This record gives sequence, structure tokens and C-alpha cells, in this order.
Amino acid sequence: MNIYTKNGDRGTTDLIRTKNVSKSDDRIQLVGTIDELTSHLGLVKTMLKDQEAIRILEKIQGTLITVMAGVADPYNRDYKIDDDKTEILEEEIDRMEKLFDRPKKFILPGACRLSAEIDVARTVARRAERALALVSVKFGADTGTKKYMNRLADYLYVLARYTDAKEAGKLHSQADGQTQTAETGKVTSMGENQNGAASEAVIQEVLKRMGIQGKITLASAKRLIEKIEEEANRRGKKAVIAICGPDGNPIAVHVMDGAFLVSFDVALKKAYTSVAVKMTTMELSKLAQPGGTFYGVDKMDGGKIVIFGGGVPIKVGDTIIGGLGVSGGTGEEDHSLAEYGLSVLHEVL
Repeated sequence: MNIYTKNGDRGTTDLIRTKNVSKSDDRIQLVGTIDELTSHLGLVKTMLKDQEAIRILEKIQGTLITVMAGVADPYNRDYKIDDDKTEILEEEIDRMEKLFDRPKKFILPGACRLSAEIDVARTVARRAERALALVSVKFGADTGTKKYMNRLADYLYVLARYTDAKEAGKLHSQADGQTQTAETGKVTSMGENQNGAASEAVIQEVLKRMGIQGKITLASAKRLIEKIEEEANRRGKKAVIAICGPDGNPIAVHVMDGAFLVSFDVALKKAYTSVAVKMTTMELSKLAQPGGTFYGVDKMDGGKIVIFGGGVPIKVGDTIIGGLGVSGGTGEEDHSLAEYGLSVLHEVL
């Protein structure tokens, strides 16, 4: 099928329930602005080294895709934005603001390249918010979406100022039980030594109190699988979800109705691989390309190693307590579901 359809040659396009909508329509302008914003966030991701920040931006991009779907199909409740997504942004804003003194005066963007790119994304987010307000007046809009778009611009503003402070070496030396060295900018928690190596005794004590004792329990594994299955159903995906311990041995495997037979074995291998190499199978796939550090790794260990997305290590702090494998769609789709599992991990442990 060609990428061009010629359907829009007369300046019109379609929404889910409305045909031949002018491309000048406010709803189309809103969708285009949000699409522009997701692209700017993609550029910011390529410049970030903080994997947690990258993960958050990827989740934001996913939410923005849902927002666009909600504009195109406003009566579909699957496209409503829950308050918990806004609360995640608020928590990140609060966390970052504790680590530096946010300027109270007008900011001239451009202190560093990264913060300047984030500020560009912020201004596009504000434009999208204004476009959403206009659509809301004319056609109505989800209240949760309006809250989320407002908070998103706030988050990007604080992220840009946090980036400026980090670049200038002005992050606080101490905040909420954390210390940060000016030389490296590395945050270390109480219980870590000066070299940044976490005290294993402290971690094991925390795990013990959580009832994990260095290994994810069957009860926790079942709760995590249930959460992932709910999300898979919401996305219309049929998958096999496998969880293993830090030793690679299976703890629980769940096969959704309609999942491929081959996915059972693949999901187990993805979970095993993630703990065997201590990284996601998506990361491993990049390193296993010809000329890469791990080229040929999938031929080792009796074929138990796989190099396509969907496997992620389950961690508490830096301690791996298990592995999660999802199989049923493309590598990117399986990886996205596995990442979702990590995002709700705190709810099940």
C-alpha cells in the first residue's frame, strides 16, 4: 500500500466519526500540534543520558498519542486521560524542585543546548494546551486531558530548569536523604559508600522487610501479570507473560486467550535473557548486531538467549529480583507492555 492516498488533496481529512473535515478545522490543528510536540520530545530523548527521564518522556509520548485519539474519537472512553497520569507528572515536578533552587524571575532560554530544546517542547505544549481549550469550547474535551496538558508544560519547564542547574553544577548537595557530588553529579542514597556502591546489606534488609528477600514472590508475580494482562486487553493485544527469578528459573507464566503457541517459549526466554545479561532484550538487540559487543550471543547458552524486545529485568534499586518476558506482538509492542509492567511494579510489590 502506498503511503499516499490522495484523500486529502482537496484539503480535507477524516476523523473517526466525521468524514471530510477541513484541515483548517480546530480539531485537526490540535492533533497536528500534539504530533509536533511528540516529535520535539523525541529529539529531547536523543540528547538525554538519564534513562529514567527517557522512560518518562516515552510514557508522555504514549499518553499524547491517546490524547490525539481522543480528539478524533471523543466518545470513546478508552481515550480518556486518568488523573494518575497527571499525578505522575506532579510527583516528578516535586522531586526535581527539591534538588535545585528554581529561579523566580523570567528565564531567558538557552543556558545549554538540552534545556533550550526542552523549552521549545514546553512552548509547543502550551500551544497545544491553548488549541485544546479552543476545541473544548466548540466541541467539548475530556477534563482529565485538559489537566494533563496543563501539567505537562509545567513538567517540561521544571525539567529545563533542572537541566540548567545540573549543567551549572548547582544541584543541591543534600535533599531528602540524598547526597550529590558536584564533580560527577551522581545522586547517591543513604546507605551507599563514597564510591556510589550501594550497601548490599541495606538493600537486602529493605527487600526482607518487603517480603521479597532478593526474589520476587509468586503472589507479587501474579499481581504483576494481572496488571499487564489488563493493559494488554486495553491495547487489544494477546500475549504470554512470563516472570522468572533472579536465577532465571520460572516463577509464573500466563497465557492469554488467543495468544500464539510459540509465544509461551519465547516469553520464558525473554525473561531469562533479561536476568542473564542484566539488561532489557531491546537493549541487547542493539548490542547484538554485526560488529556489536554481543554479536552472536543468541547462539550461546543452548538457544535460551533471545535478542528481540519484550524482556526486562525487575529491579528494586540496583538489585535484580526477577525477569519479565512478554511475547505476542512485535518486539516494540512487547517491550512497551513490559515497560508498562515496570511502571506499575510499586503497586504489586
